[in-house]
Amino acid sequence: MVYKTRGTCSQAIKVETDGDIITSVQFAGGCDGNTKGLSSLVVGMKIDDVISKLEGTTCGMRKTSCPDQLAQALKQAKAQA
Repeated sequence: MVYKTRGTCSQAIKVETDGDIITSVQFAGGCDGNTKGLSSLVVGMKIDDVISKLEGTTCGMRKTSCPDQLAQALKQAKAQA
């Protein structure tokens, strides 16, 4: 699924899952090294574990961040499953 981000430098996040396990994450835009690192770290993890760790993360004065938007994308993917 592709999630259109809100309030971040990244424009979208492509998430693939197998059951409750994350198999792939790709950000469109954002801080290249940070989004690649974040994507690598969460592959193989359970969706709920990632949501609980990342949801609510802010970036500077913004109320959201790329990690928070990933949590939102995973919540949407979970709801669609």
